[in-house]
Amino acid sequence: MTTPDVTLSRPAVAPETAPAAPAHAYDAGLLVLRLALGLTMAAHGAQKLCGWFGGGGVDGTGQFFAASGYPSPRAFAVVAGLSETLGGLGLALGLLTPLAAAAVAGTLVNAISVKWGGGFFAPQGVEYELLIALSAVALALTGPGRIAVDRLLPGLRSHRVAHGVAAIVLGAVVAGVTLLLRH
Repeated sequence: MTTPDVTLSRPAVAPETAPAAPAHAYDAGLLVLRLALGLTMAAHGAQKLCGWFGGGGVDGTGQFFAASGYPSPRAFAVVAGLSETLGGLGLALGLLTPLAAAAVAGTLVNAISVKWGGGFFAPQGVEYELLIALSAVALALTGPGRIAVDRLLPGLRSHRVAHGVAAIVLGAVVAGVTLLLRH
């Protein structure tokens, strides 16, 4: 006795009918990420530049940079503070997002290298710095969403992954050069 061939299959779902989150949900999620990351980094920069929020200001940060082997520690403290402050504010506003993200990520690459010997987890680890750096890279690659100043600027209205990749490469090169100057 032969049995009939029975094929069980699922109904095919066309990609255009597959459920997806509405665009405004993505934009809201990116806005929350940009605000949290950007304002956190801007506050860290204000610690370095102005001594706000319990920070050391340029002098105290310069002393830390000197102890970490950076030449011209005061100048590097200003550069780090400006990178964090301006990069953070750029991310929060969604202004020049790929460059802002690259500034944040490049600064955090240096922070990771300084703390590298302490393992992955706190209190000596690098997980916090790594999370911030990779979040910035993700924003450079995805773009700021539609709730961003970049949407108002003609050349930046539509995000291009190439801009994000180029900015991250630039940030990595500058971070690498900075690390090469460290002794």
